[in-house]
Amino acid sequence: MLGMSHLNLMRPNYKNIVNLKDVEYKVFSQNGEDGILDYIIFQLCLNKPKFLEIGVGDYSESNTKFIFDRASSKGMIIDYIENFRKKVTQKTNVWKGQLEIINKQINSKNILETINSKNFFSDLDILSLDIDGIDYWILNEFPKNFSKIVVVEYNSIFGNEKKITVPNIDKFYRTDYHYSNLCFGMSLPAAIEIMQNKNFYFLGVNLMRNNAFFVSNNFPKEKYFKNLEIEKLDKIEEANFQESRDQEGNLNFLNGDQRIKEIFDCDVINLDQDFRAKMKIGEIYKINDNAK
Repeated sequence: MLGMSHLNLMRPNYKNIVNLKDVEYKVFSQNGEDGILDYIIFQLCLNKPKFLEIGVGDYSESNTKFIFDRASSKGMIIDYIENFRKKVTQKTNVWKGQLEIINKQINSKNILETINSKNFFSDLDILSLDIDGIDYWILNEFPKNFSKIVVVEYNSIFGNEKKITVPNIDKFYRTDYHYSNLCFGMSLPAAIEIMQNKNFYFLGVNLMRNNAFFVSNNFPKEKYFKNLEIEKLDKIEEANFQESRDQEGNLNFLNGDQRIKEIFDCDVINLDQDFRAKMKIGEIYKINDNAK
């Protein structure tokens, strides 16, 4: 109720919004994604959005939960955790709409079969992707124009100039890949490029600077978001949150350049050079063990 009260007060001003940060608001999302999504949904006149969210945990803190609760929407959520269905149903009134709950470890080989088995690419309104891993390779499998709105997690540590992603590993787990938990996902430029290839344009990022928002070119920016200013990547790329861990698994709160130096020995794909060849982070950014 508080969330809807806030959004109802904000909506008359949506046409004048110039920056996504001005509409951020958290209800059930991890950060301010609920407010950003309401702004985009309202501008596109989507009354009961059909959604697909991949990577939701127990669904208590997710990008589509508020949408499901308030609109009784049709949706699909996918994650791979123990007792997934039980955990979701304990925290969500699933009777309110049509919620497909899929407990499956997603990879680039099974993603289309999983989605198409439920016909979820048919008139999809929102896709949210956050699996802390091979997000790029999942997006790469999707057809063009697969949704109207897309929310994609990116890894700000990879910088605002290079198109970088971790390799396409079926059972990717970020802690196993590097103890620091910092080598995962894709850079923001990589996310923007692949989404442009799928016929979407970049709308901006959240204040936390870990989620990027895209809209289908079927809904032109000059018509639906004509006052929104798209910030330059060097102004919005670097995140300040500190989630790094030491080799014993303890938070050690690395920040700034310390983070990229910590993962200098990680294998990644530099999409600007070769779609398949692995490189060390240190090779790309000229970092070696002595620079740590």
